[in-house]
Formats: sequence, C-alpha cells, structure tokens
Amino acid sequence: MTVAENRMTFHDATFPMAQGRLLTVEPYSSAVFERETGMAMSAAVVKTVPEKLVSLRSVRLFLMALLIVGSLPKSAQAQQHSSTWQEIRDKFEATNPTLLADKLNIDESKAQEITAYLRPNPDLTLSTDGTQISPYKGVWQPFVGTQFVSSLSYLHERQHKRELRLESAKKGTLIAESSHADLERTMLFNLRSAFVTALQGKAVLHLARDNLEYYDHILDISRNRFNAGDIAQIDLDRLELQRVQYESDLQAAEENLETAKIQLLTLLNSRTPLDQFDVTGPFDFSDQLMSRHEFQKIALDTRPDLKAAVEAVDKAHTDHELAVANGSTDPTFSAWYSYNPSFNNPFAHQTLGASIAIPLRIFDRNQGEKLRTQIDITRNEKLRDAAEAQVFSDVDSGYAALESNLIQLRPYKAKYLQQSVRVRDTITFSYQHGGASLLDFLNAQAEYRGVQLNYVNLVGSYLTSAAQLNQALGREVIQ
Repeated sequence: MTVAENRMTFHDATFPMAQGRLLTVEPYSSAVFERETGMAMSAAVVKTVPEKLVSLRSVRLFLMALLIVGSLPKSAQAQQHSSTWQEIRDKFEATNPTLLADKLNIDESKAQEITAYLRPNPDLTLSTDGTQISPYKGVWQPFVGTQFVSSLSYLHERQHKRELRLESAKKGTLIAESSHADLERTMLFNLRSAFVTALQGKAVLHLARDNLEYYDHILDISRNRFNAGDIAQIDLDRLELQRVQYESDLQAAEENLETAKIQLLTLLNSRTPLDQFDVTGPFDFSDQLMSRHEFQKIALDTRPDLKAAVEAVDKAHTDHELAVANGSTDPTFSAWYSYNPSFNNPFAHQTLGASIAIPLRIFDRNQGEKLRTQIDITRNEKLRDAAEAQVFSDVDSGYAALESNLIQLRPYKAKYLQQSVRVRDTITFSYQHGGASLLDFLNAQAEYRGVQLNYVNLVGSYLTSAAQLNQALGREVIQ
C-alpha cells in the first residue's frame, strides 16, 4: 500500500494482473475493488492507476476498519454526560412527579384564601299578592288589587368573621408550604443517598478493575515461572482459581452501579439509557466537623417540619378566635319596594319598607366548636414539643453516625491504605523470588483487597451519614 497525494493505491495480490485492477481511493472513504467478474466490495468511485502492488491483508484491514466505524450504533457513538450533584438536584426539583404534585397543595391552599374572604351575597325577592281569583257579590276585578313587592336583604357579619377566616386560610397556606418543604427534605435525602451510592459504585468498580488487572499481571508472571519450572502446576492452578473472586467482584460492582443509576433515573423521572447517564463528584471525606450544639441551633432555625408544627399552633389560636366570633349573632337588613299595596292609606300607591332581623341567642349553638378549638390548641402545642424533640434526636443520631465514620476513616487514610499497598508489594516481590509461600501471597492479596474495599465503603457511609445529618438540619451544611 502506498500513500501519495492523500490517496492510497492497492490491488488484490491473489489474482493475476489480468484479472484485477489497481485502485486509488481517498482516505476515510469506502473502497471499491472491482474485478473483471463485475463484483464490487462496496460503493464508491475509484480510479485505476498503475501503482506499486500492496498486500491483500492491508486492504482487508482497511475495509474492516471502515465497516466497523460505519456500523457503530448511535448509542455507542453518543457521548456520555456526567452530571454533578447540583445538576441532579435541579433536574429532580423540576421533574419529579411526586414533588410537583405535592407543590400543587400550596396553590390549592391559596385558592381557599379567596373563598375564605368572600362576602355574603344579598338576596333579591320578587313577590306579588292581591290578585282576585273569583267574583264576589257579582263583581270580578282580578288585577285591581294586585300588589307587587321587590325586596333586598343582606346578612352583615360581625366580630371580624371574614378577616379571621382569611387569616386562618393564610396560616393554612404557610403550613402547606412548610409541609412541602419537609417532603422535599425527605426526598432530597433519598436522592442524595442514591447519588452517593452511584459514586460509591463507580469507586468500587474502579477498584475491582484495578485489582483484576494487577492480578492478571501476576498470573502472566506466574505462567512464565511455571514454564520455566520455577513453580508447580498445583500452585499455578490455585492462583488461577483465585481469579474467580476478582471476576465476581467486578461483576457485582457493575451490577450495583447500574442499580444505583436506575434508582437515580427513577427519582429524576428520566428515560435516559444507562450507558449515556453518569454522575461525577468528590468521593472523599472532610475531617472538619462543627460542634453538636451548632448543628442543633441550625436545625431549630431551619427544620420545615418544626416550622409546620409552630405554624399549626398559631393557626389553632386563630381558629379558636373564629369559633368565638361565629358564636355572635349576625343581623339581616332588608328593604323593599311595593306597588299598589293594600294599606289603609288609599293614596299609598307606591311605598318603601325596611326591616332588621336579629337572631335571639337563647341557646349558644357554637359552644362545642369553641371547646374543640380550645382543645386543639393544646394538642398542637404537644405536637410542637414532639417535633422539637425529634429534631434534637435526628441531629444527635446523624452527628453520632458521622463522628463514628470519621473515627474509622482517619487511621485508614493516615496508615492502613499505605500499609496494605506496602505489604502486598513486598509479599508479591518475595513470593516471585521464592522468599514467601503461596499462602502468604494469597493472604496479602486478600488483605489489600479488603482494606481498599473497606475504605471505599467507609467513605460511602460517611457521605450517606452527612446526607442524613443534612436532612436532620433541614438544609445542606456538609457538602
């Protein structure tokens, strides 16, 4: 094969020149090799030139490369996007159906504010009377005495009933907002846990691949030693059987990562293919930790469920005031116009009238509601105390779990990780030079694998505990 002026020229070496033709093709285009039989290997324009012969193997390799590139599926060529935690959170808040459905409760509560502040509608009454329906003493004048009356009445609400209903509805909206924030807090913890699980799965998968690659290198060396007569067949067999564990670790890591991605995509309500979805972010721990008292103070200020409990107490007081106001009487004012009334005054052909109706409170029919709302105040106060106690409990539990993880992680990062590498490399070198037994070598490999895997799992537990503490605080304090 020759390359000249950006063209490659080749011919089929298996056929004599009488049966084949030299072809010139542009680079990265599909090549056509045409024999006198009329068969074509692909569709492209070719030029025949007398050039230097090339091997058929080069032609086949070139055509195979073109075929592979052209037949790659779109999913394989698509670029995988790695999402950060902030991108995942933003998409979750914009697309999660459970969160969006609960958010509509706030809009419903705001709509109830409109209803609560509505005024009573006036009543319009049209009536007629005095129409003669039968003769009397031989006289029948049916419409002479007919009178027409139109009246308008309006119920006046006293003791600020409308204002209290509006205030109660607004406080109900505040409770709905706090309840929605609390649901978001809980679901963000689930999202963060799935995100951490995905990061942990990637770290475990990377570790499993490194371990398998390192062990395959050891197996290659061991096979060379076996061929040289340095080790026995049984030792080589035991080494090769040990590879099953590394293969199993790799398969389990891939499965766990896919499961974590599926959980994330479910929370995001996304149908993105798994091979095009990935996450990225720091997978490490911070040794800095605020005091327990500072965390408790933050939680008391920001926990939405505690805010909802406090707002429920405030709303209960307003509801009790409304119950007392509803016990008051509301007068009804009325006015009417009469045409052709039957009064003693024969000249009162068109008249006006007015009235006021006041209910008599002989029996207080609202005393049960007053008592219920008074009891409801006490009940909500107890629930507020329980919510506050739960806040302290959540903060203490999350803080203890995070502190425990830090206590375990510090010696790993300071000592155990380096020791496991040093022991593995030392025993491996000694085993390859006959200074250590096979059992010592396998134990060193298992110890290294265990220490590295434990460290990755501890970092994952730390990040999960940090998410749990953030949930207890009501906002992200530990990144």
